[in-house]
Amino acid sequence: VARTMGKLQSKISFHTTKYRAEGSVGQTGPTGASRQHSPAHTDAVTSVAALKPDLCVSGGRDKSVAVSSWRSGAALRRFTGHEREVTKVTSALDSNRVFSASRDKTVMMWELHGTSGPSQHFPGHDLVVTGLAVSPDASQLCTGSRDNTVCKWDTETGECLGRAAISRNLVTHLCWVPGEPYVIQTSEDKTTRVWDSRELQVAHTFPAKQHIQTCCDVSQDGRYCLSSSSGSAGHGAEATLWDLRQTRGQVCEYKGHFQTTTSCVFLPRSPTLTPSIATSSSDSTVKVWDQGTAGRG
Repeated sequence: VARTMGKLQSKISFHTTKYRAEGSVGQTGPTGASRQHSPAHTDAVTSVAALKPDLCVSGGRDKSVAVSSWRSGAALRRFTGHEREVTKVTSALDSNRVFSASRDKTVMMWELHGTSGPSQHFPGHDLVVTGLAVSPDASQLCTGSRDNTVCKWDTETGECLGRAAISRNLVTHLCWVPGEPYVIQTSEDKTTRVWDSRELQVAHTFPAKQHIQTCCDVSQDGRYCLSSSSGSAGHGAEATLWDLRQTRGQVCEYKGHFQTTTSCVFLPRSPTLTPSIATSSSDSTVKVWDQGTAGRG
């Protein structure tokens, strides 16, 4: 059976000014005392992503982006500049570039060791930006919005390299396939699409599910992708494993949440562990599943 963990919440507070980046805010007490750190955000955290093996980046309703240490819990940098809530954050793994999307209809790029302001600005969407994916070499960016469009950008120049619109394609999430020119996208139209970023065209659309698709993720070997569904009272709320390379069809479903499954992720592979995935839900639980047996093994 899937292993279930409770919801973790924290209360936080700090003050920011426009386009500001701060250094470490750790506070050390007397010798032997526990070390305390100022929290990363003053309001709900809306998105988190890996940055480096020991760093993560987060975005919040407080309009800020924070870079924190996994090990110490310290918020090492904070960036502000968005005019509304940050909806998504991402980075190319082991890169020094951080990207954030916002309800202010823009995306910004920040340099981990750069100046206090954003190093690049990507305006162009007509509604809230809800999808954000960066190429493995961090040279290109794909964004999606509730305005039914997906855009491709040059991260160096900020130039929009392409824009594609599909009726009723209210984007919920984007992720880049490792080592490939393909981007996975989930939508409120209940579908999961595979985009070819080279021409910004849909290469494949998986069969529509019964509910809104809320999130997606891709396995590190690029063979599979996950999508998660909205739901209520035990109906829907499943995660679905899709084959990207052979059948390009559904492999299996992970059912057990009672409310919307808000996110899904492939867990890191290990020679000693069975391939696993994790899902989180509005029912206040996180479930860890056996990837191959959907938890039934």
